Amino acid sequence: MKTYHTYHIPANFTDAGKLFGLFGIRNAIEALLLAGPCAIICFRFLPLDISGKVIAALVTGIPLGGFALIGIQDDPLSRFLMAWWRWRRNRGAITFRGSPEQDEKRKRARARRKVGSA
Repeated sequence: MKTYHTYHIPANFTDAGKLFGLFGIRNAIEALLLAGPCAIICFRFLPLDISGKVIAALVTGIPLGGFALIGIQDDPLSRFLMAWWRWRRNRGAITFRGSPEQDEKRKRARARRKVGSA
């Protein structure tokens, strides 16, 4: 008689390679690469006092960083953009040519026309 063993999988099993158990490392790096330069540009080039610069940096940096942390359909932005670029470069027109049954009917009709004309 076989004996079966029960193994308990912890709740945080899939949290490896994530920051705070929520965000992927690649997503966090992309968030820093998007929000960091945005904040630097706001602090260096805006002709405002320090509170205005902080507000401008937060208003632009937090949405960019949050969007990069979340990603698109659980993919990092760079992976989505590469897939989109590949699709954009290789896209073509998709046309409906009918179902396989219609294709068979068309082949039979062509064969009948060839037999009739020969």
